[in-house]
Amino acid sequence: MSSEWPALSYEAWRETCDTLHAHTQVLGKLAATLAPAEPQLQHAALRLTARGWETLPLPAPDGSGALVAALDLRTHEAVAEHADGRVRRVDLTPDRPVGEVTREVLAAFGALGGAVEIDPAPQEVAWTVPLDEDEEHARYDPAQVAAYFAAATRAALVLAAFRAPYRGRSTPVNAWWGSFDLAVNLFSGQPADPPSDDFIMRNAMDAQEVAVGWWPGDARYGRAAFYAYAHPAPDGFAATTLEPGGARWEAELGEYVLDWDDARAAADPHAAALAFARSAFRHACAVCGWEPALGASAEGTPPPMA
Repeated sequence: MSSEWPALSYEAWRETCDTLHAHTQVLGKLAATLAPAEPQLQHAALRLTARGWETLPLPAPDGSGALVAALDLRTHEAVAEHADGRVRRVDLTPDRPVGEVTREVLAAFGALGGAVEIDPAPQEVAWTVPLDEDEEHARYDPAQVAAYFAAATRAALVLAAFRAPYRGRSTPVNAWWGSFDLAVNLFSGQPADPPSDDFIMRNAMDAQEVAVGWWPGDARYGRAAFYAYAHPAPDGFAATTLEPGGARWEAELGEYVLDWDDARAAADPHAAALAFARSAFRHACAVCGWEPALGASAEGTPPPMA
């Protein structure tokens, strides 16, 4: 078992996980409000960087340039940063309510680049209290956050390696603040009907795709895991066995999963997780009728330019 792939028990850090998840939603709301709209809601996605979760550069509301909002998971601060070098920081510890942090982040952002209003309603979570009024979620354990960040970084490297050779349209490794996961999406170039008419599905899932990602566990599935799904998924999509051992179809999720603990128990966890991603994509391309050459490119055929 690789010591560089840390243990990550959702039940052990659930309260801190929910608080951190809520903090990422503030960043996501800023991106969704200020960034130019892109297909599949790509403008609203965040990135996992060497310091934590970050927005891409966002246009300042006052026209003064660009702003970035970040959660620095090394120093345990929320950061608002202007392209001209000005920075405002908001402490995440000691345990502070999400509402208090949200109000301070928005004030810091506004002080640097002009006032911005976000929709404070949380998305894709079990709670409904607006982010700027949330006094319930306050637990923030720096050691648990550090373990999560180490695990998420390892997962992001797997997803980046999987995506790298693909010659069709794909996303970077996105950090999604609604579902609190990391994911890459590979597209065939063909349109698809969204699975429902709600705003997110209508805009995010209007193209044929295969998604491979990782999440740290949640109330539905209480274990960190890699996952893979195809949209639209034809009959028979669930009827195969993927690599490596331990990978399986989870009917309640509608996804293939490889538990984090199964990956980290392998002699080479990175290789095991990458094998899962590639075998899921091979299977999806076959049953979904993708162009064979396009599918082959995900495994480096032809290889990228040396």
